[in-house]
Amino acid sequence: MTTYDVHAHCIPAALLELLRKEGARLGIELADDGEGEYAVIADRVRLTPFRPILSDLDARVRAMDDTGVDIQLLSGWIDLTAYALDEEAAVEYSRRFNEILSEEAGNHPDRFLGLGTVPLQSPRRAAEELAYAVRDLGMAGVQVATTVDGTDLDEAGLDPFWEAAEDLGCLVVLHPCDPLPGVDLSRNFLDNMIGRPAESTIAVGHLLFSGILERFPGLVMCVVHGGGFVPYQLGRMQRGFDAVPRLAAQNISKPPAELARLLYYDTVLHDPGPLAFLVNQVGADHVVMGTDYPFPMGDSRPVDTVQAIPGLSERQRELILGGNVGRMLESISR
Repeated sequence: MTTYDVHAHCIPAALLELLRKEGARLGIELADDGEGEYAVIADRVRLTPFRPILSDLDARVRAMDDTGVDIQLLSGWIDLTAYALDEEAAVEYSRRFNEILSEEAGNHPDRFLGLGTVPLQSPRRAAEELAYAVRDLGMAGVQVATTVDGTDLDEAGLDPFWEAAEDLGCLVVLHPCDPLPGVDLSRNFLDNMIGRPAESTIAVGHLLFSGILERFPGLVMCVVHGGGFVPYQLGRMQRGFDAVPRLAAQNISKPPAELARLLYYDTVLHDPGPLAFLVNQVGADHVVMGTDYPFPMGDSRPVDTVQAIPGLSERQRELILGGNVGRMLESISR
């Protein structure tokens, strides 16, 4: 059985070289404050310094070998999604990004598949870039952030993109980027531990209750970090749907739990107990293995994590370890 990691990040060295040479023209300027090289996007979004491990392909392969991951779906560092760029710069940046990431995955074609990026600030162009990434570059799909430069996904006019993703049957990985702007999470590492899953929860809530998931039921979307808090609050969402339909059921006709089971959820929860609950809520056929490589908050022993989930049959474990992703890949329309 082939094992797949759907949640892993990289910054190809060739992308850094591109940004050093042409980044200013695209609206992404690099600088170094003595603590490391970092980027400023559109003169207003300053990123934290790049982690060298994100560009170390050999270390990545060694880590995969050590942990039993056969194939990793490579996605960029979410902070470099660059939705703050103007449309033309974003379109060019996404194209160059995807071609570079495709080449990076091609260095070990038996170990990597690419998850590209698209310029969601231009939904029509994003749909076109998605088709290019999947059909021309052979990517498995894309990674998208939980907002488009602060605009919630249900208010960003993304129907052309959702339609293209549904038609292609490719994977869309939903990843938090800027946790809860305006909320002070600077103390005690709460921006990561609490803010990121909360950000995903809000994004899924908008996708669900706006009717997007009901209108595009064929979307193959995976929410990282076990879906944020979504699987654990489905009862509350159902209560709102039943008790206050004039607010919660304006745009949907199907129960929230049914719509939530259209999504996929990764295993980066760090505890077999909640993972068992997740499987019980959404089914083993909608849970996939992830690591969040190479970040400290990632799961460094993903296969062991899946093996530790109590009460699963061997078939359920096989689905989570790789069977579900294998099925997704076979269904992509090239």
